[in-house]
Amino acid sequence: MFFKFFLSQSNFLFFGLFTAFFASYGQTFFISLFNFQIRESINLTNAEFGLIYSLATIISSIVLIWYGKLIDKIDLRIFTFFSSFGLAVSCIAMFYLDYAPYLIIFILFGLRFFGQGGLGHASQTSMARYYGKNRGKALSFGSFGQPIGEMVLPILVVLLLTLVGWQLTWLFAGFSILVIFIPLYLFLLKDHRERHKKFLESQKKKNDEKIFDRRDLFKDFKFYIYLPSYLMPPFIVTGLLFYQVHIANEKSWSLELLALSYVFYGLLSVVGLIIGGPIVDKFKTRNLIPISLLPMLLGIFLLLISDNPIIIILYMSLMSLSCGLAIPFMGSLWAELYGVLNLGSIRAMLHAIGVFSTALSPYLFGVFIDLNMGINFIFIFCLILISLSTILTYIFRNY
Repeated sequence: MFFKFFLSQSNFLFFGLFTAFFASYGQTFFISLFNFQIRESINLTNAEFGLIYSLATIISSIVLIWYGKLIDKIDLRIFTFFSSFGLAVSCIAMFYLDYAPYLIIFILFGLRFFGQGGLGHASQTSMARYYGKNRGKALSFGSFGQPIGEMVLPILVVLLLTLVGWQLTWLFAGFSILVIFIPLYLFLLKDHRERHKKFLESQKKKNDEKIFDRRDLFKDFKFYIYLPSYLMPPFIVTGLLFYQVHIANEKSWSLELLALSYVFYGLLSVVGLIIGGPIVDKFKTRNLIPISLLPMLLGIFLLLISDNPIIIILYMSLMSLSCGLAIPFMGSLWAELYGVLNLGSIRAMLHAIGVFSTALSPYLFGVFIDLNMGINFIFIFCLILISLSTILTYIFRNY
């Protein structure tokens, strides 16, 4: 069943995958690999860098509310070009940071806005919009690009840091978008005009259904039930990965072990996607949401109680399993609740809220660290938030 679906839609599914992969350059896990080098280059503390990072992310989330709805109005190829070109310029600008330290907030804004924001939005919205009964499978396959990036890029970065240094690594990243990704996605979307035409025709046949827009989100009680569970993966994962090197140092884990753990992080994320996609196509999504955060809960609990090196593998694996499950679960949930015609606008608002949450955790966790509250305090804080979010969706799962 999936093989037949894949063969008939392979170009578009690979567009989702490669878009998610190159969006990695604007994801926290990638940027945090250069945390020490960036701070040393412009003489910043953990909290100061966390604050600048948070401000850049908050600004990007606000602008994304406007920018993200454009995907409902302009050609997907044009939207993807603006996002990918902006991300490439931001990567290349990092090469010049030593010469212009004041650029840091603009560079971080560009990475977060065009990477995590624009390209991430293009991948998820396109996979959810153009498929109905196979939406879960499409979301899962398109999202494979993120765990592949999480597996491959940290190891590649560690190698490049040794060979060419951190500035040239960013330069290579920028040119890889211009030389590889832009020509590739234009090829993969060569038949998109016809696909979009069929989509619009199918929506006209559903004119008896209520059309939701993002203003309706804030009037719907269900939105507030599921919002905390939607926010937990980006909020917690961003905060923990942003200080991954600090956590590793506190636990006496090597940088090589940390890089290796990303292989398992990526693999288990893929497992979550493989499991989550078909499941969400068969069962009521609202009944599945309460289980999605349980692996993350267990992983952080293990991180709290042990310093054994094997724990970093288990913790990263369990946390990524939750992230993998959350992508098709949450992606399908919003489409089920609010339809797909204005999905870009709705997802832009949701994505902006999610990105805003990722702006808070690096600063908040940085304050905890600078106040010497300890990493265990951060772990307990995360466990409480996950527990409350899970209980809320379980109690109101049939609402």
